[in-house]
Amino acid sequence: MTAYRRWSTITGLWLLTIAAAGDANAQANYPTKPVRIVVDSAAGSANDVTGRILAEKLGRIWGQQVLTLNHPGAGGGISAGVATNSPNDGYTLYMPATSTFLALPGAPGVAANLPIELPRDFVSIGFVLQQPIFIGASHASGITSVAQLIALAKQKPGEISYAATGRGRLTHLTMEMLQVRADIKLQLVPYAGGPAQAMGDVMSGRVPLVLDAYAGLAGAIQGNVIKGLASTNSERLPGLETLPTVAETVPGFFVGAWNVLLAPKGTPDDIVRKVNADLRTALEDKEVLTKFAANGAFVRTMTPEQVTAFVQSEQKTWRPIMEQVARGAK
Repeated sequence: MTAYRRWSTITGLWLLTIAAAGDANAQANYPTKPVRIVVDSAAGSANDVTGRILAEKLGRIWGQQVLTLNHPGAGGGISAGVATNSPNDGYTLYMPATSTFLALPGAPGVAANLPIELPRDFVSIGFVLQQPIFIGASHASGITSVAQLIALAKQKPGEISYAATGRGRLTHLTMEMLQVRADIKLQLVPYAGGPAQAMGDVMSGRVPLVLDAYAGLAGAIQGNVIKGLASTNSERLPGLETLPTVAETVPGFFVGAWNVLLAPKGTPDDIVRKVNADLRTALEDKEVLTKFAANGAFVRTMTPEQVTAFVQSEQKTWRPIMEQVARGAK
């Protein structure tokens, strides 16, 4: 080897070492600028509330601003596109709704880039929380229980409408499951803007029912703006003992919404592991736990690998049910 070639080789290795050290140092100091969390729901929805609570705490941990960006529409497809096309440098994170993982490919209203598959589409970071769906009714409707709702729906098949956060979302699927289990027919009225957009119609009685995770309906239920009928949890929730479960009327009925934190494909593993660790710290904070508990939610911590396995298991559980619903709609 000539002296020149030897010098070139050494110089190249030295530059690679410096570059690698620079990358490692940048990841160790992450984040050094504001971080975005993309959510697929409108402001005021359960996903949005969860994202903002999480963003506030992570911002304190990191000493950086953490922004929650709302990109509702197309059943979660718009937000998935935004997150997919974002740089994979760790400064864009993604917290989609459960339904973006459960969509039926090719079904009406389902975006072409759904459902999300892990690990095909995104890098798993961590599990955030799980919470039941809540069913509320307009006082003008006169409906005060799930049993009364079922009886009325049997008398008036297809005449009772309910507001949900879009076709194919978990709120819609929850009511579809109830219709199958209770042998009734209801009418979906989708509101892409979530319960905040629907509440005027619900309060007036124009739409008698509304569904969302508790964070989206908490104020209206606690303020007696609407009547809380039931939760989809398997048992009554602590602090909400007066609110029945759907399972008390329809045995075995359970639906749990959940949120996981993801990142664009190619996000460095060191950053993924750091965000996972900081997410765990955030979820152990008493203030965060209190806020989530007030919304009927409970946190769960998982490794990135456990998140992927959990999502895959949920998809296997839900898809036969969704296919049954799709066949019934034809």
